[in-house]
Amino acid sequence: MRTGTHAQAEGSGSVAAETDKARLRRIGVIDVGSNSVRLVVFDGMARSPAYFYNEKVLCGLGAGLGSTGRLSPKGWRSALAALHRYAALAGRMELSGMIAVATAAVREARDGPDFCAQVERETGLQLHVASGSEEAQLSAKGVLLGWPAAEGLVCDMGGSSMELAHVSGGQVHDRATAPLGPLKLAEIADGEKRARFVRKQVKALRRAVAGEPRRLFLVGGSWRAIARLDMERRGYPLKVLHGYEPPAAQLLETLAWIRARDPAELSALTGTSMARLSLVPLATLALEELIARIEPGRIAVSAYGLREGLLYRQMPEAVRRLDPLIEACRHMEAAASRMPGFGDTLFDWLGALYAGRSPAELRLVHAACLLHDANWRAHPDYRAELCFDSVTRGNVGGIDHPDRVFLGLALLNRYKATAPDTTATLFRGILPETRAAEAVILGRAMRLGAMLSGSATGVLEHATLEPGDGRLTLTLRGPAREFAGEVVERRLQSLASRLDATGVMICAE
Repeated sequence: MRTGTHAQAEGSGSVAAETDKARLRRIGVIDVGSNSVRLVVFDGMARSPAYFYNEKVLCGLGAGLGSTGRLSPKGWRSALAALHRYAALAGRMELSGMIAVATAAVREARDGPDFCAQVERETGLQLHVASGSEEAQLSAKGVLLGWPAAEGLVCDMGGSSMELAHVSGGQVHDRATAPLGPLKLAEIADGEKRARFVRKQVKALRRAVAGEPRRLFLVGGSWRAIARLDMERRGYPLKVLHGYEPPAAQLLETLAWIRARDPAELSALTGTSMARLSLVPLATLALEELIARIEPGRIAVSAYGLREGLLYRQMPEAVRRLDPLIEACRHMEAAASRMPGFGDTLFDWLGALYAGRSPAELRLVHAACLLHDANWRAHPDYRAELCFDSVTRGNVGGIDHPDRVFLGLALLNRYKATAPDTTATLFRGILPETRAAEAVILGRAMRLGAMLSGSATGVLEHATLEPGDGRLTLTLRGPAREFAGEVVERRLQSLASRLDATGVMICAE
């Protein structure tokens, strides 16, 4: 009973060739954007990225570019100082590869080549200047890292540009770029001219990228800031941006709400920097027009973008095909559980309980089994709650918010015979009651399997759990008979009660 999702993607490109794939271990990515300069270090080539280090400086390198044609002198100095620091940090982190990429501002500025030359001369970093098409492709590949089966349009808002790409079947198809970043829009003082400009550019983007808008994936700091404000405005309980899916009508209300408020008020509400929030009202104009133009079926916020796209583009095809959720859970089990490998055994043992379920349901059961013991070191009084927090707020891809809450409730019930109703009530708006009930059943099933075997292999292989005819029958054969006991009986009856069944334990030859 093994599950997994698979996706195919394009082969590696020019940037990928900069690093020897056979030597990839700890990989650094420097992203020189129009507004921010960031260093991200990924700890290895895992299918679900682990962030070893992450630092950002808002430099405003592209401020004033539209009127001067040149990079901002202040932004130049700030970016250069940040890159000096990043180069020094990278030298201490034993990186096996480093990629440094510059996007719209450096690409468009007359003095962009001079900036790249000074960076290389002073820091040794060679900036690869991505084209608009390549920038769109990389952002879309970042989305494929988090959603292997992504279908729809990817929109990446940078400081100076906005990219749109179509993803389908694990591939990036049409893609285009437009000068719609907030730094560009800030240079158009007249509100009517700005509105006309936005309409014209969004129309051109949509004409160039003709994919079906089943889902619109939002990539970039401006979109994340908007999503955070939307969460606060509606009192949304799960403050994880990746996979957040606000309804389009609600998001449009939030865009108008943002424009009606002072950035200082918004900064106090979310903790987002004033430097970022001062540009967000301009970004709302582009998003409002984009939603009106493409009418997406769903909208999802992605924490993965260009930097993760660079990682994805270098991955061997075999790694790309892995399920990011299952691989992340395997890593957590290997690093933190008492008996690594038992999660697969537990998943197989629960097979009869989940016979006929869809692959989407089975992968969540599998993920829960892999994580069932990952927080065993926590204090017993708080272990259940920590399990819930670790998955609902963890850095995991390939999962949406309802699935996060489902896994959290399952793990909560794995450790507590009676989970607090307040948790389920708080997240009721995310997870329907029927699915919450399913999570309780899964938690109690894992609790039974872990208690019966002590989370050790060699026990469940000689036991079966079979539902049917109003009974839930636990049969212990051979060496498993020695593991029968009062506590196992209690766990069996606890699970059976949730299935409206009677628990029956049989010791057989």
